[in-house]
Amino acid sequence: MDGIRLRDLPTFARATDAADPMLNLMIRRADDAKQGIGLILNTFDELEPDVLDAIRSQFGNLYTIGPLSRLTDRLAQNSPVAMIGSSLWDIDNACLSWLDRQEKERVVYVNFGSLSVFSEEKLAELAWGLYGSGYPILWVVRPDMVLGGGTDAARFVESVKKMEDRTMVVSWCDQEAVLAHPANGVFLTHCGWNSTLESLSEGVPMVCWPFFAEQPTNCRYICQVWGTGLEMQRELKRENVAAMVREAMDGEKGREMRRKALQWKEKVRTAMELRGSSHGNAERLIKDIAKMCSKFGN
Repeated sequence: MDGIRLRDLPTFARATDAADPMLNLMIRRADDAKQGIGLILNTFDELEPDVLDAIRSQFGNLYTIGPLSRLTDRLAQNSPVAMIGSSLWDIDNACLSWLDRQEKERVVYVNFGSLSVFSEEKLAELAWGLYGSGYPILWVVRPDMVLGGGTDAARFVESVKKMEDRTMVVSWCDQEAVLAHPANGVFLTHCGWNSTLESLSEGVPMVCWPFFAEQPTNCRYICQVWGTGLEMQRELKRENVAAMVREAMDGEKGREMRRKALQWKEKVRTAMELRGSSHGNAERLIKDIAKMCSKFGN
């Protein structure tokens, strides 16, 4: 991981207390993983070869079968498997109709995942920055996203809805469908791994605002290695937010980010094809599981 900074490491890896519970949990999980015959990873060989080589040196057999979100692409939409959902919240599909009315690649999609929480003041600063950028905004605001809960969350959502001429607020959405929509221009993200892979899969550039766990590391790779994102300035000010979004949408860096994002979209497609790396690894996994079952008489 050339050029990695301390702040880019996962938060648990920066712990200064040897008794830190998350650090020790990760150590135990890593030790447990060495007892298996292999690791199944939601990534693909072309995305992070240096990291995968390092993991192989410690764990041996890897099955890189990602992005997992694309495994159902070849299934019929009415297939029972394709219809299985994994959403933690009720999906509001009204945003897709709203996207249909927007111009191509002009919408800023904002989603910070299922765990991140904020003060009302910080979200307000972000909201005014987004609104000040001048672009249509699709923003996912979970019911539990605002510190203080119900009243604060409701007040914030109502204040954002007053920007309704250019803003759509939903409590949750079908993120894959949103990222695949032609109106989507940029994804403002917390850099969770699923969101990162889904954005790469659809060729959408990112503005990155990581918080905890592995998100800072993902951000480093998005911005410095894969070249598909810009990292939000550490001090959250509305003018900084607006400037970052404008650069990502229409600036020189933004155009280069989009070009590289589309290249990664093609690499994802190739990895998932019949002769692609992830497809081949998935077939190998199935065969190895079948051999294990046969060996143990199951």
